[in-house]
Amino acid sequence: MFAYASLSRRSFVGAFAAAALGLGLAGCGNGSSNAGSDQQKSEQASGDSKGTLIVFAAASMTESLTEASELFKKKNPGVDFSFNFDSSGTLKTQIQEGADCDLFISAAQKQMNALDAKAEKGNDQGLDLIDHDTRVDILENKVTLCVPQDNPKGVQGFDDMAQKLKDGSILLGMGNSDVPVGQYTQKILAHYQLDENALAQAGHITYGSNVKEVTSQVSEAAVDCGVIYKTDATSAGLKMVDEATEEMCGRVVYPAAVTKNASDPDLAKAFLDFIQTPEAGDCFKKVGFTPLAEA
Repeated sequence: MFAYASLSRRSFVGAFAAAALGLGLAGCGNGSSNAGSDQQKSEQASGDSKGTLIVFAAASMTESLTEASELFKKKNPGVDFSFNFDSSGTLKTQIQEGADCDLFISAAQKQMNALDAKAEKGNDQGLDLIDHDTRVDILENKVTLCVPQDNPKGVQGFDDMAQKLKDGSILLGMGNSDVPVGQYTQKILAHYQLDENALAQAGHITYGSNVKEVTSQVSEAAVDCGVIYKTDATSAGLKMVDEATEEMCGRVVYPAAVTKNASDPDLAKAFLDFIQTPEAGDCFKKVGFTPLAEA
């Protein structure tokens, strides 16, 4: 058993490199069928791994990914985690500015594309910070409309929300424009031909810097309704009155990839493979995610 507090983030590189040869972690790869069965992935993710894995993940994954990491730690007693949960836009900026990060999980393709030199689109700045060969879509979420307890304004769904926004009778909580959940909400407003700027200036929209802030606004009844992910609504015990269709805002798919500055890419790949197994998938399913590796 290792004393996690005494380990620096790079102290385990040599020790784990030797262990990786025996465990076959280098073959964990990108989570495709070439990486082997789910059972093989789970076995490869077990053993004498050591070190602290730094994971940057969308705030909506806070509860489920933390639980999955505890399962991984049971299989790898020498491994610890340092999580940074925030909006995908903030995490992308931090990685771009040189923050230590081994594995990045975004709530949308946009932020991952911006860091991936081999992305088909969206890499406008030519950044090359993601190991494209490890990139894989791991989860799907849903965008929901939630209301405070007792639903004082009687918001019944997105159609009703749109009408009440036009009437100026409600306050909507949504994410900022650089936050994926905010970008999905903007698409929903456009679907209803609503002018976001005009509504915000009139005091009918308020913003949160990530999905957790919007969730808190709804929980505290600081807004009459809020657009958040199904997973956050489930974790917070909020009432969901509607679920956005793909036509309204597209699919909500979470890509993941090992970064090019990962301290130990094999350990990062091992955890990436592990979170695609049915064992880890149960952690995500219970809060409303759909694991794509099992779809």
